[in-house]
Amino acid sequence: MKTMKYTVAALVLSVASFGAMAAAQPVTSAQAHNLHAIGSVAATDASTLDSLEAKLAAKADAAGAKAYMITSADTDGKMSGSAVIYQ
Repeated sequence: MKTMKYTVAALVLSVASFGAMAAAQPVTSAQAHNLHAIGSVAATDASTLDSLEAKLAAKADAAGAKAYMITSADTDGKMSGSAVIYQ
């Protein structure tokens, strides 16, 4: 029973750490130069720059991207922006 408990705990931790590693990462334009662009994402109605970046990162993750580079941010009223996503 103890072994089963440790096995389940190890499995949960490995899945959680894989999920963290699979998240799209922000890159600079110099880093993006060496990556393959697979599209773009956009987000609207963010209240802060951090929440805008979080929305763009979540959309990049949902699209299966490994990285993203924010290309625009409009801070007039509710914030919106876009990012190129990379594989």
